[in-house]
Amino acid sequence: MGKTKEITVEDKLRLLYDLQLIDSKIDEIKSTRGELPLEIQDMEDEIQGLHIRKEKIQNIIDQQKDEIAKRKIAIDEAKQLIERYTEQQKNVRNNREYEALSKEIEYQELEIEFADKKIREAGIEIEKQTQKIDGYTYEKDGKEVVVKGIDELIKQRETDLQHKREELSALMKETEKQEKFLIKKADGLRKKIEPRLLRAYDRLRKNFKNGLAVVSIERGSSGGSYFTIPVQQQLEIRTRQKIVIDEHSGRILVDGDLAREEKEKMNEMFESI
Repeated sequence: MGKTKEITVEDKLRLLYDLQLIDSKIDEIKSTRGELPLEIQDMEDEIQGLHIRKEKIQNIIDQQKDEIAKRKIAIDEAKQLIERYTEQQKNVRNNREYEALSKEIEYQELEIEFADKKIREAGIEIEKQTQKIDGYTYEKDGKEVVVKGIDELIKQRETDLQHKREELSALMKETEKQEKFLIKKADGLRKKIEPRLLRAYDRLRKNFKNGLAVVSIERGSSGGSYFTIPVQQQLEIRTRQKIVIDEHSGRILVDGDLAREEKEKMNEMFESI
C-alpha cells in the first residue's frame, strides 16, 4: 500500500486562497441583490404592523359597540322599572310609600341619563377610531400623509411587496445555478482544510466587512491592510513553508505568484459555469 500524500503548507495556502476566491465570488453574486432582501423584510414588517394596528382599532370599536348594546339594555330595564313604579304609585296607602317609589323612579331616570351619556361617548369613540381606519395617517419624509384608509395602505404595500419579491426572484433565478455550483465547490474545499485553519478563516471572514480572510502581497504590501510587510517576512511568505499572519490585520498572507496562479485557475472555472 502506498503512503497517503502529506498536505504541505503550500497546499494549505492554495486551498485557503481558493476558498477565499470562491467565497468572494459568492459574496459578489449576493451583492447583486443589493438591499432587496432587507427592503422585503422591512415591507413585510410594516404590513404586519398595519394589520396589528387595524386589529387593535377594530377591537376598540367592538368594545364600544358592546358598551352601547349593554347601555341600551340598561335603559330598557330602567324604563320598565319606571313604568312599574309609576303604576304602583296609583295603589299606595300613604305618602311614605309614594315618596319611596318616587325616589326609585328618580334613580332609574338618572340611570337612563348616565346610560345615554355613555352611549354618546361610545359613539364618539367609534367615530374617532373609524376615522383612524378610513383616513389612516402616517409620516413620510417628515410630513404627515393621509391615505383613503388603512386597508388601502395595506393593499398598496402588499402590491409593492409582490413587485419586490418578483424582482428578487428574477435576480436569484439568474444566479441560482452559479451560486449552487460555487457553494458545492466551497464545501468540497472546506473538507480538505484542517479544522483549526478553517475556524481561523471563518472568524476572519466575519471580522471584516469585505469578507477577506486570505490576502496576497502586492508590491511589498498586504492586500488587506496596505501596510508594508517587512522584507524578511516577505521572504518567508514566498518560501511557502509556514502560515504567515499579517500583524496589522490578522489576515492570512500568501505571495503574489501563488495568488495569480490560483486566480487564473479559478477564473477559468468561473467562466465555465
